[in-house]
Amino acid sequence: MSDEPLLNLHSLSFSHTDAEPVLAEVDLALRAGERIGLQGAIGSGKTTLLHLVVGLLAPDRGRIEIFGKPRREEHDFWEVRERVGLLFQDPDDQLFCPTVEEDVAFGPLNQGKSREAAHHAVHEALALVGMAGLEHRITHHLSGGEKRLVSLATLLAMHPDVLLLDEPENGLDPPSYERVQNLLLSLPQAMIIVSHNADFLRAVTHRCLCLAGGRLQNKSW
Repeated sequence: MSDEPLLNLHSLSFSHTDAEPVLAEVDLALRAGERIGLQGAIGSGKTTLLHLVVGLLAPDRGRIEIFGKPRREEHDFWEVRERVGLLFQDPDDQLFCPTVEEDVAFGPLNQGKSREAAHHAVHEALALVGMAGLEHRITHHLSGGEKRLVSLATLLAMHPDVLLLDEPENGLDPPSYERVQNLLLSLPQAMIIVSHNADFLRAVTHRCLCLAGGRLQNKSW
């Protein structure tokens, strides 16, 4: 792993309007090839932290540096969203096209790839998550587990440098759970993986952090 962080959060704080701080002076560095687990109680700010990284929310205070550049304004995050894949907690927030193929192809086409290259990326990504052959399925007819796997495929098709995964194993049957676990272990990308499943995080991450009271703490197994 490189010593130079891909992602660096400095004293990051965030609160919803007229509410107690969700995040308070959070520092976090993610390096190339590193997989960090993130745990915490419901409402502790785990998803909020991921959304701040890709610019869906703006911090109250602190500094976000990604790929060696400060990210402050909306246009600063355009490059980030091309190179950082965010898996939403709810697949229905991620999938919006009529068919599986269109959903998975959306990212590569937006990156400027040809239709042929995007078609290849779709088949490659669906095969990785065990969903080959579902290209022409109607997306909203999929089961919850299938939607989660297709959502993951939409990220992999873009070949990002960093993956931010919000409960990637949630709702999967045992074979799919094992496939995702093995897939994450095989991928080269740096990752932050949110999960309530300690066994899953122990299997797929290098270290784990716990978010409590707005602050990050090292978690020991």
